[in-house]
Amino acid sequence: MMKNWTQKFRKNTGLSPYVWVVFYILPFYFILQDSSTLETMIGIVMTIGFFLCYVLSFASHGWLVYLGASMQIAISTAMSLLFGYIYFFLFLAFFIGNLKNRVAFFTLYIILLITTFGTSYYGFLMHSVFITQLPFVFLSIIAVILLPVNTYNKNKEEQLQGQLNDANKRIAELVKLEERQRISRDLHDTLGQKLSLIGLKSDLAAKLVEKNPSKAQHEIKDVQQTARVALKEVRELVMEMRGTKLNDEIHRVEQILQAATIKFHLEKPDELPRIPLIIENVVSMCLKEAVTNVVKHSQASKCAIIIKALKTELTITISDNGIGIGKPERNKNSGLQGMKERLEFVNGHLKIEDTSGTNVIINVPVISNRKR
Repeated sequence: MMKNWTQKFRKNTGLSPYVWVVFYILPFYFILQDSSTLETMIGIVMTIGFFLCYVLSFASHGWLVYLGASMQIAISTAMSLLFGYIYFFLFLAFFIGNLKNRVAFFTLYIILLITTFGTSYYGFLMHSVFITQLPFVFLSIIAVILLPVNTYNKNKEEQLQGQLNDANKRIAELVKLEERQRISRDLHDTLGQKLSLIGLKSDLAAKLVEKNPSKAQHEIKDVQQTARVALKEVRELVMEMRGTKLNDEIHRVEQILQAATIKFHLEKPDELPRIPLIIENVVSMCLKEAVTNVVKHSQASKCAIIIKALKTELTITISDNGIGIGKPERNKNSGLQGMKERLEFVNGHLKIEDTSGTNVIINVPVISNRKR
């Protein structure tokens, strides 16, 4: 219960209740020293008024915030001039640092510095308590200078971090949405045509079962074969949805190239950087597509895969000594557009170099999650 109350108090005032207790009692030490009854009453009223203005302005919005801040500055200045009490300026420094409006922050910050230095100079001349409290006075002045800037920058950083977290959440939702759309397209392309074919052939077999049993039996066999093919494609699709690791895909393409009697060369760092699963999946699919093109269309005898991992990006180059991408027989049905679209989705890009053979260069950003 006490912990919840403390958190609620901090949320409404920005400070711990224990800090309030100390700074609420401290003014009376200055007010009651060599003060008349009238001065004491004025000091008590100003102290209560200051804290009321602080709480109300901290919890308010719009012009009330600046009205409350102006009253706090006036009360702090009066307390310094009458009683030599400058510690209200610490509350003001913290309050001004929490302002979100840039113009209001700098305006009130400049006013705070002017009033703090002016009243401190006056206090050294007129109040002996300033001399006895000299170390605390200097610490308070330094805090008034640094605290608003530090609090303002910290709040800005937290705001930007919050915006970044929101953006990451939206990106994650977009990734999920795009993945759902891809799955629906793949399922439609994989099953739609075959299920339609199964339906048509089943209807035809039902009509022929009495008129031409042998032909009906043939149609039923076609239905069975189509169903098997559809089941196989669905299994392959499910395996692809589970995601592909880049190291696993490199091992598979090596086996493919060896089976095609294409000499394989690999250059890669000992440890690949950690990248998001969606990016790794996209890179693996593009690598698979590029090597499939080499096997099917390049007429190459050598293929090299070179992986370079930098702090901000991952580059994979697939090179072959074949006929080149510009040849019609290779450029046709090479799947380059699909690779480009996949990479664009993860802010990557694809580059094709047609020299003595072909270089397919895949580049994706690498974002490291550094703990603060």
